[in-house]
This record gives sequence, structure tokens and C-alpha cells, in this order.
Amino acid sequence: MTESDKSVLVVFSGPSGAGKSSIIQKLNKDYPDRIGFSVSHTTRPPRPGEQNGVEYYFVSEEKFKKMIENSEFIEYANVHGNYYGTSFQAVESVLNRGRLCVLDVDVQGCRSIRRRNMKAIIIFVSPPSLSELESRLRSRQTESEADLRKRLEDAQGEMKTCEEQNLYDLVIVNDYLDRAYKEVKDYLAEYLEKRDQKVLQSL
Repeated sequence: MTESDKSVLVVFSGPSGAGKSSIIQKLNKDYPDRIGFSVSHTTRPPRPGEQNGVEYYFVSEEKFKKMIENSEFIEYANVHGNYYGTSFQAVESVLNRGRLCVLDVDVQGCRSIRRRNMKAIIIFVSPPSLSELESRLRSRQTESEADLRKRLEDAQGEMKTCEEQNLYDLVIVNDYLDRAYKEVKDYLAEYLEKRDQKVLQSL
């Protein structure tokens, strides 16, 4: 893998509940030595079972705004009333290990990455329908009714961005997780194979 290949970011975006985290978890399981997940910062409280530094770095709004002032983020946005951001340090820690860096960001973050002209593969994960998305969100039982309604309202706008020119490299509909994951894996095969070649050359 060349230095240029090492700098590729694999960015996942899509509505909450579309299945981004499930696809990323499958990638981590199948390619633990080839990719690394960049842990984002957020001001939202952790959900049951979430750990600081694993799913997110959970910080106060005051801390987050201080990081903005210090220009520590590649991208950040206020989503559903909370701040989310990708720090330069989190991305560099993955790239310095020679791995493809995987990000999970919102639509605003994708636009920021495009504006910076970073070498990135941006994949949009869409639910098959809003009704299916609502069913998934309700089954999680992690949001209040007001929060759930807000996420569904935002999801409609997010899904419309699929028509935005030059924003996404791949749009997949996650109707069945295994099929959606195979589509992602096949699309990334070229980059994963380059990682294999690098390992072989070092033996």
C-alpha cells in the first residue's frame, strides 16, 4: 500500500437506524488488521452499553466548543441537538498504523470532507423505507418519542441527499444486512487487497 492508499478515508453516512454501525462492526470482525475505526467526539449522553473511547468520546459541550476553537476537528456538526465531530488526532492514530480509516459521520460531515478535497470513499447507507426505519428505531428503545420523531424527520432530508451530485461514491439500501455488507465489502475489495499485498511484501 502506498502512502496515498494509506490516506484513504472510508466514510459511512445515513440516517440513525439505517445500519451503519452493524456494517462497520462486520468490517472490524472480518478485517481487524486492515481497517481502523476513528472514534468521534459527541456531546450526547452514552446509551446503555456504550463505552467512552469505544463508540464515542463523550464530552461536555464546553469541552467540545473548546476543541472547535482550537481547530481540532476535520468536521463537526450539531445533529439532533447534540454536537458530533471527527478529530484530526483520531484519524491520524488510525492512518499511522497503516490502516484504512473508517468514519461514521452525518451528511454535513460528508460535505465538509468533500470541501477539504480529502481522499475519501463516502458510502451512504439507506433504510428500505421510513416505516422500516421507524420500526428499527422503536425496537432499540433508546430514544424518547420526541427524539424518535426528530430522527425520522431528519432522515427524510438525509435520504434526499442521495440525489446530490458528487457527494456519495456508493449508495446502498440496507434491506438485508448480509446483502448490504457484501455490497460494501465488494466495493472496498481493491483497497483491502492492497493491504494484503503490503503484508505479503513485508514477510
